[in-house]
Amino acid sequence: MTCVRLFRVQIAAGAALGAATFGAPATAADLALKSPAARAVYSWTGFYVGAHVGYGDGTLGPGTNPILEQGVFFPPTITGGIGGFQVGYNKEFANRFVLGVEADATFTGPTDLPRRVLGPFNSSIDYVGTLRGRAGYSFGTWMPYVTGGFAWGHSQVRINDAAGEVISEPGQYQTGWTVGAGAEFAVSGNWTAKVEYDYVDLSRRTLGLNDFGMPGVSIDPRIHLLKFGLNYQFGDSPWSATPTRTALPESSDWSVHGQTTLLPQTYPSFRSPYAGTNSLPGAGQLQQTWTTTAFLGVRLWEGGEFYFNPETAQGFGLNGTLGLAGFSNGEAQKAGAPFPKIRPQRYYFKQTFGFGGEQEDVADGPNQIAGKRDIDRLTLVVGRFAVGDFFDGNSYAKDPRADFMNWAMWASAAYDFPADLPGYTRGAVVELNRKDWAVRAGVFQVPNAPNSDVLVFDTGGAVVEFEGRYSIFDQPGKLRVGVFGNRGNTGNYRQALAIEDANPGLDINDVMAGIRKDNLKYGFYLNGEQQIAKDVGLFGRLSWNDGQNEILSFTDVDRSVSGGLSIKGSRWGRANDTIGIGGAINGLSSAHRDYLAAGGLGLLIGDGALNYSPERIFETYYAYQVNKNLTLTADYQFITNPAYNADRGPVHIFSGRIHGEF
Repeated sequence: MTCVRLFRVQIAAGAALGAATFGAPATAADLALKSPAARAVYSWTGFYVGAHVGYGDGTLGPGTNPILEQGVFFPPTITGGIGGFQVGYNKEFANRFVLGVEADATFTGPTDLPRRVLGPFNSSIDYVGTLRGRAGYSFGTWMPYVTGGFAWGHSQVRINDAAGEVISEPGQYQTGWTVGAGAEFAVSGNWTAKVEYDYVDLSRRTLGLNDFGMPGVSIDPRIHLLKFGLNYQFGDSPWSATPTRTALPESSDWSVHGQTTLLPQTYPSFRSPYAGTNSLPGAGQLQQTWTTTAFLGVRLWEGGEFYFNPETAQGFGLNGTLGLAGFSNGEAQKAGAPFPKIRPQRYYFKQTFGFGGEQEDVADGPNQIAGKRDIDRLTLVVGRFAVGDFFDGNSYAKDPRADFMNWAMWASAAYDFPADLPGYTRGAVVELNRKDWAVRAGVFQVPNAPNSDVLVFDTGGAVVEFEGRYSIFDQPGKLRVGVFGNRGNTGNYRQALAIEDANPGLDINDVMAGIRKDNLKYGFYLNGEQQIAKDVGLFGRLSWNDGQNEILSFTDVDRSVSGGLSIKGSRWGRANDTIGIGGAINGLSSAHRDYLAAGGLGLLIGDGALNYSPERIFETYYAYQVNKNLTLTADYQFITNPAYNADRGPVHIFSGRIHGEF
C-alpha cells in the first residue's frame, strides 16, 4: 500500500507537469500610447511546476552498512545521482521581496553493484520529500532565496542470505526538517532555471529485525542535496491557456520536452506442469511500470547540439522481467525498483556537417531542436544513448510508449545490441545522409558479463546499417539492412555442455560462469516498412545471430521474424488513434536449446527443462488519443510456447497504457 500511495503522488506530479503543455508564452498587450511604452518588468508571482537533477551525500548513522548508489561522474554515495519533481507558488511584493511555498520529491540513484559491501543487511534511503517556505529578493530576472521547512523520507533495510541474495526488504517512513538556499534565473519564455542546496535531517528510528535473528538497526539520516532544476511558470492562472505572468522571449536554441508512461500488465493462470528459476509463474500475476523522462536539448553553435535525458523509473515487469524471450513490456527494465530510481539515460553531443544544397525542416521535438538542415549531411554523435535511437528504426513498430509493447515487435529480437540493464550504452555513431539513402555505423561499450549493469571499454560492439528510401505507386517505403558484431565476456554453449557431460555432478550454470572469456557474437537484421495507403502501413523484421555463445545484453533470441499492420483512425473520424496488429516468431540455435534443456539459465528464461518449440507471439492494440498530450492504450498479447517450451502455456497478457507528453 505504501508504494501505491507514493505512486499516486507521482502520477499527480506527472499530471501537473503535463498540464504545462496547455500553457503558452504570455505576450505583452499592444498599447496605443503616444509616449514610449514602459519596459516590461519581470514578475515572480504565480504557480510553477518543474523537475530537478543533482547529486547528494550524507550518512544513515553508525552500524547501518549503507548501500552506495551510482554517482555517474561522481563517487558513489548513499544517494548517488538524484532527481525528482517540484511544484510551488511565489508572491512578489512591491518592495521586490518574494515569498513562496514549494513541495518536492527527490529520488536516489540505482545501486552501485560493484561497490556493494555484503553483510547480513544493507540500509538505504529510497526518497526524500519536503514542504518548504521560500523567501527571496528579486533582481529582475534572477532571484536568490533561502528555504526551509518539513521533510520526510523512506528508509529500507535489505536482509541478505549467505549467498548475498536479498530475502526481505522491510522499510519505514521518517520525518524531520530541512533548510537550504538557492538562486533562480529566468531563461526563456515561461521557463526558469535554479540551483539549490538543501540539508535534510530526518529523525532517528529503529527498524526491528527480530524476525531475522538480528537486533534492530537505528537509521538516522543526515543528507546533503545539490539540485539543478527547471520550472515552468504559469502565473496566477495555472490552468489558463494564456498564463498571466510576464514572460521572456522564446529562444530557438534550446528545447524542453517530457513524457510519462504508466503501463500495467496482467495475465490469468496458465498450464504449467513444472517451472524453473526464470519461469513465468503459472498462477497469474499483475505488475506495473512507470517512467518519467525529461528531454533537454541546447544548440551550442552552428550544427552543434547537446542532449540530456534524466529519467525516473519505478515498478517491475511480469515476474521481474523474467519468463519470456519476447518479453511483453518494452518499458520493463531489468533493473526494476519499488520506488522510483533516477538515471541520466542519455547525455550526448551531436555535430552535423551540412554539404549545402536542398534543405529540410526540423520540427521541435524530444531530442530535436527546431530549425533547418541540409539533406546531404554528415552527423557525428558521441555520448550515452540507446543503440535503438539511431539504428533499427521503424515508423510503425519502434516505441513501446506509443505502439507495440512486445520486445520482439519493436526491435530486431536477434540483435543482441550492447546495453546496461535499462537498455543504454556509451559510444559513437557516424551517419552519412543523402536524399534517397543513408549509411550509419556505431561502436559501443558492452557489459562486463551477461545481464550486467557495468559497461566496459576493453571489449565492445559495432553495427553498420544501410537505409534505402523508395516509393511504390507513390507510396513511400524504407528498407534497412544491418550487420553487427559484439565481443564480450561470455561462455560457449557447447563447451559448457561438454564439461557438464563429463562431470554430471556439476551445475551447468556454474560451469558456464567459469568458462566465460572474450567471445564474439555476430549477425544481421532486415527491417522494412511500406505505406500501402494513406494512414495504413506494413512493417516487417528478420534477424539472426550465430547462437554459439551467451546472449550478452538484450534477450534470449537467436533468430526472429516479425511483422504487422498499423492503421490510423481517419476512416472512423479519429485521425490520431491507431490500431496495430502484428506477430512474431522467435527461435534458438541447437546449442542454445540443448543448454536450456540441461537446466541452463538465459538472460530472461530457464524452466529447468525444455520441450523445444518456437515462441510465437500475437499482439494487437488500440491507442486512443484523448488530446495532443494524453493517449490511452489497450493491448492484448497471446504467446504460445513461452520461453520456447511446448510443455507450458499458452499465456494471455492484457495491458493498459497511459502516456502523457509535452
